[in-house]
Amino acid sequence: WEEEMSSRTQLALGIAAGAAGIAVALGLISRRRKFRTNKERVVLVTGGSGLVGQGIRTFISTDTEASANEEWVFLSSKDGDLKSRADTEAIFRKYRPTHVIHLAAKVGGLFANQKFKVEFYRDNIIINDNVMECCRIFGVKKLVSCLSTCIFPDKTTYPIDETMVHNGPPHKSNEGYAYAKRMIDVLNRCYADEYGCNMTSIIPTNIYGPHDNFNIQNGHVIPGLIHKAYNAKQSGENLHIWGSGTPLRQFIFSEDLAALTVWTLREYQDPEPIILSVGEEDEVSIKDVALMVAEAAGLPLERVVFDTDKSDGQFKKTACNDKLRKFRPDYKFKPIKEGIKESVDWFFANYETARK
Repeated sequence: WEEEMSSRTQLALGIAAGAAGIAVALGLISRRRKFRTNKERVVLVTGGSGLVGQGIRTFISTDTEASANEEWVFLSSKDGDLKSRADTEAIFRKYRPTHVIHLAAKVGGLFANQKFKVEFYRDNIIINDNVMECCRIFGVKKLVSCLSTCIFPDKTTYPIDETMVHNGPPHKSNEGYAYAKRMIDVLNRCYADEYGCNMTSIIPTNIYGPHDNFNIQNGHVIPGLIHKAYNAKQSGENLHIWGSGTPLRQFIFSEDLAALTVWTLREYQDPEPIILSVGEEDEVSIKDVALMVAEAAGLPLERVVFDTDKSDGQFKKTACNDKLRKFRPDYKFKPIKEGIKESVDWFFANYETARK
């Protein structure tokens, strides 16, 4: 009753203030309106409109446990600003989540990370603090946060594993972002020790799939190549690849990551992080990836040109998935050739609306 009267009061004040006031009042009422469900669990996904969030949405659409016992809520920036404590609390108050998957972050390409280190550190620290503290305040039963392999030390041995996160400073180019992400790992243990909270984190390797960011300048390797292949096919020009194509990388399809993230939420009970990745034996060269993209796009392979005067970057960043395999020894990852074909087909079919 009090909530209803408050909403009426807000609307009345908004009407008195004119059209702009009405819009603000309706927004406040919408945020206050309680979310109701008869499901056993409410899973809140921050950053739910991005690549991994869309992968989770696809995975749960055919998952029997999700349909029977879970209500999933996928947040986007339209639902509130996670840098705002008031907005974050309003979201948690509205949905009362029992479980949270935290994907939201301030992200950017190499240039942005180098130029705006303070902003990448502060914005991510604030977002993570708001989400984690609200999980404590609202009694969330489980929080899974998404980290990145860029948090590992710049100077290290390979393969990297979960015990090596804090063994040295990250690469200087993205230290603001990397240190902010590392602090999630620290706080997972701190919240467990002090408050008994169940919080953990996942560390995926290179993610790709439908709904990715296909921006050529700021996107990652596979989506950038897919966009360049599209342009080459439209223009009749060659597909140019920076470097020799010899560096090796591990790639995980977004829907595989989604399935393993949901498994982590339901089954993995340890504040220590877990790497979610294909095995070392599944590393693939950038050259092979480029040729798979060209083939999937219908480009003749002789039109793939490697610009060897450009830098190759780091040769390999091999991650060990032994910890994952102890829990999921039989999990079968989508072969990269199939995943690339699905990603190419999706981008070509959704070119007008895809992020690029």
